[in-house]
Amino acid sequence: MTSPPRADDAHPYLRAATAGIRHHTRAQERSIPPGQVGRPHLDVLHAHLTALHRLLDQIAETARPPHPAAGRQLATAHARLWQAATAVHDAFHLLPATGIPGASECDPERLPEGPPVLTICQRQLTAGHAIRRKTTPTDLNTPLHAHTTACAR
Repeated sequence: MTSPPRADDAHPYLRAATAGIRHHTRAQERSIPPGQVGRPHLDVLHAHLTALHRLLDQIAETARPPHPAAGRQLATAHARLWQAATAVHDAFHLLPATGIPGASECDPERLPEGPPVLTICQRQLTAGHAIRRKTTPTDLNTPLHAHTTACAR
């Protein structure tokens, strides 16, 4: 019979991703002057958010049947993470495009020209389809402060 992994051995990929984000944050504090955030940086951040969005969706689905209250809280976090990804996507399009004519628009009727614009818009559309299958428009438009956590009760 195998024993469960120790806490420091559990989920090594998530631990590595978290360490990478912490390292990047510290490195950015020292190397990037204020106002120098560009579209490629937001594209990578959006990729992290949407990957986390998919993972949180899977975890919420697994937790919901045996633990309904925890599942609801995770579903709320899932919706808020989608809101964060949407805000990063919107910020991406508000930053000036360097050398890409017409790249500041995100038009579902016309595909943008190449990466990173094409990839960020595709990820956003995919995340939008996933969240809309499980969430009401009212839930998606509810401000963050309208929900309480178990600790606040």
